[in-house]
Amino acid sequence: MIELYTVKLSERMESSLFDRLLSEVSEKKQARIQRFINWEDAQRTLIGDILARTVICNRMKIKNHEISFVQNEYGKPFLKNSERFHFNISHSGEWVICATDTSVIGTDVEFIKPIDLGIAERFFSEEEYNDLLDKNGAERLQYFYDLWTLKESYIKAEGKGLSIPLDSFTIKANNGSIKIKTGNRFRNCHFRQYDIDRDYKLSICATGGTEFGCVEVREVEEIGREFICRC
Repeated sequence: MIELYTVKLSERMESSLFDRLLSEVSEKKQARIQRFINWEDAQRTLIGDILARTVICNRMKIKNHEISFVQNEYGKPFLKNSERFHFNISHSGEWVICATDTSVIGTDVEFIKPIDLGIAERFFSEEEYNDLLDKNGAERLQYFYDLWTLKESYIKAEGKGLSIPLDSFTIKANNGSIKIKTGNRFRNCHFRQYDIDRDYKLSICATGGTEFGCVEVREVEEIGREFICRC
């Protein structure tokens, strides 16, 4: 079953909690987080890692220090020696997302803001771009983010990042039906979208069953203190 864990960053984390949580992630991740100039970027990245670790500790009945991650050649992380547990993290604005399943999964969340249609013309397939032009005003903006998050979730599930051109496949989303047209080898997948916030789009691409669980929403202080209790 696909499960979705979310944290809403409605307020800035206390510095003492931030430092405590930072000490519990890998040295490589610590260095990356410390390079951020913007506090919000650092907080989102840290909470993404902590959220995944909290889920893993709960699911696997292990402590944080027992968690070991490996990466594929494109940098996608996996839990070592756990072929039946897959996860993917995304964050944007006030939201941090962790999706899990027993099979390969990808997720993307994006804050909805005005767009430059040149982005769609450059990165979307011709069919997707034409579908977008057929829509007007607010509907066009919403559909742009439907396509963008669905496409991002697809390439994150596949695990090869932007080595897969965004225009090498086409997403068709219409009245809740989401289909993919692709010549890529990665095609045995299905999609789901969640309405967590009217100002955001959230999409999931999964390769396992079609059963989706409920969405779990936490506040940043809550997930931080739960992690400390379990680590």
